[in-house]
Amino acid sequence: MIVVTGATGNVGRPLVEALVTAGEEVTAVARRIAAQDVPAGVAFQQADLLEPENLKPALDEAEALFLLTSGDFMGAGGNLGDVLEVVRAAGVRRVVLLSSQGVATGRHPSNLEAAVQQSSLEWTMLRPGGFHSNTLQWAEMVRTRRMVAAPFGDVAIPGIDPADIAEVAAVALRDARHVGNTYALTGPAPISPRQRAAAIEAALGEPVRFGEQSREEARVQMLRFMPEPVAESTLDILGLPSAEEQQVSPEVEQILGRQARTFADWAARNIAAFK
Repeated sequence: MIVVTGATGNVGRPLVEALVTAGEEVTAVARRIAAQDVPAGVAFQQADLLEPENLKPALDEAEALFLLTSGDFMGAGGNLGDVLEVVRAAGVRRVVLLSSQGVATGRHPSNLEAAVQQSSLEWTMLRPGGFHSNTLQWAEMVRTRRMVAAPFGDVAIPGIDPADIAEVAAVALRDARHVGNTYALTGPAPISPRQRAAAIEAALGEPVRFGEQSREEARVQMLRFMPEPVAESTLDILGLPSAEEQQVSPEVEQILGRQARTFADWAARNIAAFK
């Protein structure tokens, strides 16, 4: 049995579906979750990683765990070591951690990965770049004004479709050959905010105007839903990405045997959010 934390999110939801399609028994875990959030017949449980003991019932007979820690977990001073102790004591053998490209580039701390590596569990690290789904922040603007406002309009980085992260995670959870590996996950090509707006325009079939924000305008907007250090780090990546942050990784294709999905693919599948 495989346990998926963050099971209602942009990665967790398609991961549960991918595992079920592969014939795996799955327990879906999230802080808020109900029957309508999971495929028919899938077990689910409410639990918060800030209270690791609440995970115990979900971990009964589990062999592997997909571990996703939210910004709230970090902001509240969550201790991943406490979570992993509960996981180890339950007899789980393998953990796949959703980490971040920022660990490799030094923009994000490596303490989560270190905790997993020191846990005595088998592990695989996934380090994705920015999610295509982050563009859902534009949905209201597009719906109401048919416009996108974003900073650094022509700076391109290779974001990734969360569905591709989910499929890679499904493979790593099921195949021991991925134990001990760290994977950088990106889309097939760098794409700028202006190009993403154009892809949404094409999927929508209506004009979408692009307006470039200043860094400060974007910062003020971000502070409405993220801590200041995270906003500043995000703006640094978006405005002055390193060579590594602009590099396309081949690892999605190597693991899945197909090219990573493009942003245009993601926009077409999710265009209802922008109508």
